[in-house]
Amino acid sequence: MPIFNITLNKESYSVDVPKDMPLLWVIRDYIGMNGTKFGCGRGLCGACTVHLNGKPIRSCSTPIGSVGRKKITTIEGISKETLHPVQEAWVQEQVPQCGYCQSGQIMSAVALLEENKNPSDSDIDAAMIGNICRCGTYNRIRKAIHIAKASI
Repeated sequence: MPIFNITLNKESYSVDVPKDMPLLWVIRDYIGMNGTKFGCGRGLCGACTVHLNGKPIRSCSTPIGSVGRKKITTIEGISKETLHPVQEAWVQEQVPQCGYCQSGQIMSAVALLEENKNPSDSDIDAAMIGNICRCGTYNRIRKAIHIAKASI
């Protein structure tokens, strides 16, 4: 098996895994960061969203062999010492119900706000459309993103 040297949350890791192994399993099973969740396994629900060079991707359908030297950021890496403004807004608005999809939702929201500091409702809806919440907290998610944009 090849050894992949990756940068995850600003730290270097070497993993000896098959090149077609999904990034999600490298993050969870080989590195031990469990904040990124497995949802559908096909890149359709967004629970596994991480950033690759700042862009949201689905880690369940991204093979480790395609990552190269790009920087990976997970929910654990968006803020080290305090909550990220998006996380603070999530708490303030009591967004989660079951919470399972929330790390993916937050990662998509962070990527949106890094690209667009003042998104409209339609911008938010377009950026978040690939993240499914079975509890239906979409209105609270949108409101939390509006709150967070004032702090970013």
